[in-house]
Amino acid sequence: MVFLSGDHRSARPFARFLRIGIAPSWADLIAFLLLAAAAILIVRGAEDMSQSLAALKQAPVTLDAARLPEYALRTTMRMFLALGASLIFTFTVATLAAKSRKAELIIVPALDILQSVPVLGFLTFTVTFFMGLFPGRQLGVECAAIFAIFTSQAWNMAFSFYQSLRTIPNDLDEVSRQFGFSPWRRFVRLELPFATPSLVWNVMMSMSGGWFFVVASEAITVGDTTVTLPGIGSWLSLAIAQENMKAVAIGVGAMAVVIVLYDQFVFRPIVAWADKFRFEQTASQSRPGSWLYDLVRRTRWARIVVAPLSWPAKAMSLIDWPAARLPKARLAPAASRALDGLWIAVVAVAGLGATWLLWSFVSASLTRDDALTAFGLGLATLVRVVVLIALATLIWVPIGVWIGLRPAWAERLQPIAQFLAAFPANVLFPFAVAAIVGLNLNPNIWLSPLMVLGTQWYILFNVIAGASAIPSDLREAANIFGVRGWQWWRQVGLPGIFPYYVTGALTASGGSWNASIVAEAVSWGGKRLEAAGLGSFIANATAAGDYARVALGVAVMSIFVIAFNRALWRPLYRFAERRLRLD
Repeated sequence: MVFLSGDHRSARPFARFLRIGIAPSWADLIAFLLLAAAAILIVRGAEDMSQSLAALKQAPVTLDAARLPEYALRTTMRMFLALGASLIFTFTVATLAAKSRKAELIIVPALDILQSVPVLGFLTFTVTFFMGLFPGRQLGVECAAIFAIFTSQAWNMAFSFYQSLRTIPNDLDEVSRQFGFSPWRRFVRLELPFATPSLVWNVMMSMSGGWFFVVASEAITVGDTTVTLPGIGSWLSLAIAQENMKAVAIGVGAMAVVIVLYDQFVFRPIVAWADKFRFEQTASQSRPGSWLYDLVRRTRWARIVVAPLSWPAKAMSLIDWPAARLPKARLAPAASRALDGLWIAVVAVAGLGATWLLWSFVSASLTRDDALTAFGLGLATLVRVVVLIALATLIWVPIGVWIGLRPAWAERLQPIAQFLAAFPANVLFPFAVAAIVGLNLNPNIWLSPLMVLGTQWYILFNVIAGASAIPSDLREAANIFGVRGWQWWRQVGLPGIFPYYVTGALTASGGSWNASIVAEAVSWGGKRLEAAGLGSFIANATAAGDYARVALGVAVMSIFVIAFNRALWRPLYRFAERRLRLD
């Protein structure tokens, strides 16, 4: 033996090894165990996803509680893969929209339309494509489900990132220009860090939004065949179809366990890490904490082992890629305006072409009265959306500000808010139907709250992000000068959260339009209730296989969403850019 207790000379190297602080610690042991467990789960989930489609028939989805861990793993992997795709989409598309006015003319209206298109609409068109890429394998259906979840996660993240890039403080912007940063270096050193706190909260909201639609995305229909992927969503779907409330409760319980686990192991450490990007000039007195983030900071060997994996990102952040040296044409103001007009004309012609194609498809089987009916029902749904967003604003803005200003409470309430945001509205349908029928209530009024159940959280999460981003020095100055009550809200609170609130309300209203398709036509067992509105119009057309009416309903919904956004939210965005920067 080399290190005998009496062999002091031989023990010296070990003592020096301990003294210089590179010996593994207990934190390293826990970190390696967690990494090994995560690697095993990822490999196991990837193997299941790559099996043949025939395996689904051999082991169909059942309400056997012993299979719930497998279902939870498959659903969680789909959610995080969709989240990764949403982040890539956000960094590219939102950045392009924020930096190019011509691209903004196309991207922002496209995002308005895409966020209002039902998830089932995306599934209809994409499942055949993905199944063709991987014939006979589950991977094709998995890609279709992941894409459907992506469509419920990406839009609010893109809007949040776009809003952050448009409201970067002028002094930071000028300093980066004086340093001569290239576009890439400016992105990684200024724009990405500034947008990170808001983006993190929207990422959490996107995960919850993905849960809201996971029931629909795990049952893929191709023609007359329905492929049901193993997952918590398909478990809940089967339990609801069988009216098995015990199985519904077990499925919701499993969902809650998964949310708590990924909150502790993923989001809470990210929130603690992202706090260093807050825009303030004095140190914050209270910061969000995470036991895992603290544990990782105590590791020695784990950080050494993981360091090679992170060097590509570090190397990319150090690269000062030069800007593309394209010859700049100096145009007169009149020529520049003419060029802008030409671009708008091209976009308008493309829009008119798409409208003509849609009209030629719809007019083959529908009349002008059908279009007027759809617009009338759209007005009814518009009234519901406006009233519900106003009520959600009155309730969640004060609560969100209170939580955002208290990091300790934010830590406690974070998983609860994520769970409530992820709670599938379908589970509440039997209670809503029983209450409306039992009390003889009007479905046109009392089905409306179901529209906002899954979308009101966009307002809460964004307001929390905005309140937590109010600089500590500004809050301390307000305290010193005795600014309280309504004066505090008018001069500190509301200006601080306003850009974030606009993003949350915009995505909440778009989500409410989408949710109206589920909430305005509710069934449980043999009972079916409907509220007059565009959502029930699209739901009935979808159930009847009437694609012309589905296309008409989605087109009318897109027109309403774009008009509403252009009339209200875009002017508010511009106001926030002009008047409410943290300069």
